[in-house]
Amino acid sequence: MTSPVSADSEPVCFSADGCVATADVAIEIAEAVLKDIYGAEQIEHEKPLVAHLKGEVWVVEGTLPPGRKGGVAEIWISRQNGEILKVIHGE
Repeated sequence: MTSPVSADSEPVCFSADGCVATADVAIEIAEAVLKDIYGAEQIEHEKPLVAHLKGEVWVVEGTLPPGRKGGVAEIWISRQNGEILKVIHGE
């Protein structure tokens, strides 16, 4: 039997690689959060989202087509527990 998890509970992760073990998982989390903040249309224009691991933090960024000016979304996600550490959008 599993115990219920409440919003006040600490995230539980049993993987040695952390709760967000791959770039694909980090991108899925990032896309959901960024669409909620900036809107689906904006984030669709910034695809593909790319992720790289910086220490124990996934940094996920949008991309711009060649020749297009502007900024992109960036989100930092803890590899260990999935916590959103930072969200910014360039101009």
